[in-house]
Amino acid sequence: MPALTEPDHTISFHESITCYEICKNDFAYNLLCVAHNKHLSLILLGMPEETGEFGYNQLQAVAISDVDDRCVQALAFSPDTTLNFTPNNVEICAAIESNLKIYRTDLSQHNSVQVLNGHSDYINDVSWVCEGEFLASVSDDFTCKFWNPKGSVENVITFCLSSAGMSIKSHLEDPNKVLVAEKRGVIHLYNIRTKQAIVSVESPKFPLMSADWACNNRLFVTALAGGDIVTWDLSRPITPIDVKQVHEDGGRVVRFAPGSSDLVVASIGRPDLTLKVFAAKSLVPLVEASLKTYAGLTWHQRLPYITAASDRKLHFWKVQIK
Repeated sequence: MPALTEPDHTISFHESITCYEICKNDFAYNLLCVAHNKHLSLILLGMPEETGEFGYNQLQAVAISDVDDRCVQALAFSPDTTLNFTPNNVEICAAIESNLKIYRTDLSQHNSVQVLNGHSDYINDVSWVCEGEFLASVSDDFTCKFWNPKGSVENVITFCLSSAGMSIKSHLEDPNKVLVAEKRGVIHLYNIRTKQAIVSVESPKFPLMSADWACNNRLFVTALAGGDIVTWDLSRPITPIDVKQVHEDGGRVVRFAPGSSDLVVASIGRPDLTLKVFAAKSLVPLVEASLKTYAGLTWHQRLPYITAASDRKLHFWKVQIK
């Protein structure tokens, strides 16, 4: 058993974390949203590479539900979120059971919420796509839905899937296309404008629990299926370019590092709950850590930190990436 990697930094909360997300926008890249049972905490991070020491400041708490057994299972910041202009504009979508809620706040006096109804089962992932023109969601109801987030917030496009939708992603270099991953192991690339599937790849194992699209190279996609991390080059999509057995008893989530020249991926899976970070083609983890609970996995957009929640704590590990 390799030695476990201790986190470099930790934020402790009074309540358990059910889900969290770090903003990926240039104008709010240190903004963090943490979901608890009944509220969201909006937190501004201070990273040691920028401020000299690690710190954080809670900006606002937003009530989300008065029902104890409803928890947030996915979060996504809108591309319109910014802290660099006055007034501030924070816009975040939370998936709560089969509903989507869009929260908007200026972190002062103006707060609003919109509810999107249309899915008939649990929503597994949500993402702003086409440079924020649409909000997209995938669900256990075998659909991928696209919503117009402005005005009436209506469902404008629906793709029918052959199994539960697990992941939905867009890419800055190709904003009209989205990646949709199904639980049975199939990943589709759709063109939103033509409403057509462009290419599909299939994992050698299932269930597929999570997929991601490399920020620094739109040809590379990866999935966590049956405990294996499977990676494809979409210019040669027939067979995967790499299959790595990482979690013997199955996995939960996989994420590409955003700024790496090499393909670095982080994942969480079983036995127990274990975080692992690998560079491409390597079998030696850069980070390996044990968690108490699962509540997501997110990289910092600018700095080489992987984060994961464990019960009431959010941990940060600095990863040595080329």
